[in-house]
Amino acid sequence: MQYTKIPGTDMQASRICLGTMTFGSPVAGPDAVRLVRYALEEHGVNFIDTANMYEGYNRYAGSAGGVAEEIVGEAVAHRRGDYILATKVGMKVGEAPEDENTSPEAIRIQLRRSLVRMRTDYVDVYYLHRYDPDTEPHAVARAMGEELRAGTIRAWGVSNYTAAQLAALLAAAADEGVPAPALCQPALSMLNTGALEELLPLCEKEGVGVVPYQLLQGGMLTGKYRRGQEAPAGSRLAEKPEWMKPFTDETYDVIERCAAEAAAEGVTMTQHALRWALAQPGVVSALVGVKREEQIDEAAGAVR
Repeated sequence: MQYTKIPGTDMQASRICLGTMTFGSPVAGPDAVRLVRYALEEHGVNFIDTANMYEGYNRYAGSAGGVAEEIVGEAVAHRRGDYILATKVGMKVGEAPEDENTSPEAIRIQLRRSLVRMRTDYVDVYYLHRYDPDTEPHAVARAMGEELRAGTIRAWGVSNYTAAQLAALLAAAADEGVPAPALCQPALSMLNTGALEELLPLCEKEGVGVVPYQLLQGGMLTGKYRRGQEAPAGSRLAEKPEWMKPFTDETYDVIERCAAEAAAEGVTMTQHALRWALAQPGVVSALVGVKREEQIDEAAGAVR
């Protein structure tokens, strides 16, 4: 496994980051625990990404979440110091005011709930899961600064932010004397390149590491979907079609180009898509969700 330093920290993160959005359903708890441990023990994947809202396919807006964090907590408890744990705050996980967005009170309360679920007293990276239009950036920066000083988080970052939103937060952090966000987590794939226009150049300029997600676009870039064929059993399209990007002729054109490039390179489509993402400016680690051990094997093979 290759490792990269998370900017502004001494943490060395694996270039493959294990995502946990499907933990609980369709990946049952015991299987998910096994996958987390397998990833580290067999391939050195030490970077684990979760969120307070994750509970697999059972998720709906406002549901309580917490399932994936509890699973991750069980999985890493015996070797907590060997893992870099990232979780998030901001999505709706209840009906109380502090159950949504990233006000200082929401950050304080939700972080401590996450710590209990993950059986730890600190989070390595704490992401703002989405932009909060109701809380001004200076208040967010101050709240994160308090958690950094308390030792409850080691670094912080943003997810689903635009370049303009991140720039405002970086300026606020500087004004408040708070360490800048270390990481930015945008959606990025060969089928979704919008982040390359403004967001990644800003991150590169400001020294913010990038950990993109949806790199395989729900499995579209793995080779399992073919023009004119039905979705295979067990695929995301068959199980959770509302989570999928629409298939169009242009989509299939990109998929077929990815397949041809992968064949020329002598790697799988998955590995080619991951290598493409890892080659983009500022990318620290590629976030990948899995259901099976062989998918971890394949992803790890992309960085050897």
